[in-house]
Amino acid sequence: MARDTILGLTEAIRDRELTAVDAVQQCVDRIARYGQRLGCFRELHFESALQQAEKIDQRRSREAEIGGLHGLPLALKDNIVSTLGSSAAGASILEHYQSPFNATAVERIQSSDGVVIGRTNCDEFSMGSSNEHCPFATVRNPWSHGHVPGGSSGGSAAAVAAGFCPAALGSDTGGSIRQPASFCGVVGLKPTYGRVSRWGLIAFGSSLDQIGPLTHTVGDAAMILRTIAGVDDRDATTADVAVPDYLSRIEQPIENLRIGVPRQYRGESNDPEVNRVLDEAIERYRDMGAIIVDLDLPMTDYAIATYYVIAPAEASSNLARYDGVRYGRRVPTDSGGLEDLYLESRSQGFGPEVQRRIMLGTYVLSAGYYDAYYKRAMQARRLIRQEFEQAFSGCHAILGPTAPTPAFRIGDTVHGPFSKGDIASIPHGAAVFLLCKKKGVLS
Repeated sequence: MARDTILGLTEAIRDRELTAVDAVQQCVDRIARYGQRLGCFRELHFESALQQAEKIDQRRSREAEIGGLHGLPLALKDNIVSTLGSSAAGASILEHYQSPFNATAVERIQSSDGVVIGRTNCDEFSMGSSNEHCPFATVRNPWSHGHVPGGSSGGSAAAVAAGFCPAALGSDTGGSIRQPASFCGVVGLKPTYGRVSRWGLIAFGSSLDQIGPLTHTVGDAAMILRTIAGVDDRDATTADVAVPDYLSRIEQPIENLRIGVPRQYRGESNDPEVNRVLDEAIERYRDMGAIIVDLDLPMTDYAIATYYVIAPAEASSNLARYDGVRYGRRVPTDSGGLEDLYLESRSQGFGPEVQRRIMLGTYVLSAGYYDAYYKRAMQARRLIRQEFEQAFSGCHAILGPTAPTPAFRIGDTVHGPFSKGDIASIPHGAAVFLLCKKKGVLS
């Protein structure tokens, strides 16, 4: 039905075919019935959500102005702070942290009359790609409960795929929106860096992090992006660029749109099913009139190594603030010494994956290794960017597989050698991505 989409749902509420309370209650009922099986949510805010929805309905009954989301229920990834409940970033060290302010993205959702119904589980401090690195719950893929939903925004992706909410906010550092969107069969968008404010996003890698939407359709993603995008005086990295009406061009034909396909993105290292879906996507775009352009991006082979130097280095710096003194978990020590307080609080508060990345980041930033690793990674990053800029001089977008495999089984990459497992029931429809130019598209 049309109202299964955000556009259809908000139109139904606007036209008084449905109330905001009805929309929220439908989510509440579905989560109460199925939510425990999947573990998508760390916190639920049903009472406050219904109260907010009722206020929106009362304003509508008085013919007062209503925001563009019209009471739409949404979920927040656990690393996007809000004064609702606690904001833990999927981490034990922040389990009871209550933010005194809302993230800018949350402010913009609420000012547009979006209704937050809960906080979704994620990999600890967003460090993971399966949602298994979370002390609160292992989120399960709604399509096959023995498989991962992807990560680190797996809770948000699974919540949307399961019909618990029409949309959710996630964050993406190295694929944390896009990969779970692919694994769960929904739409995920990592906006261009600087398009959405990072104010109130608990940092992992500051030069890479971005907040973005997970939805059922591209049009819905455009609507949420339009709501949260824009310059923010509290985040100096936001771009002072006007936010276009993304929806105005959503139905525009794509004849003569030039779509690049790098040869490095298709090969034997990909699961055959992923290559099949990529081929189908290419043919579908051709049928719609797009021009497929062969690309060569040789720096692709260095991208993962570059990421795994830069991101842990930034994480090591960002996570230094969690010391058991100012906020977060404090572990009492017998000695009462400051060094022991740091050691015990951080050792018990951080999980194994976060500890590994902190140690890796500290190592590459240390004296004697900075030039060999971090400096060279930054040089490689510049070359990768230049390669993409050159590629975009001849095409409008770049098409590729979001991940080399469909969703894998829970435990495959944590407890033993990698095994794809049974992938027959996992959706492949969202298994490709489009990387677009910044101007005039969903960027």
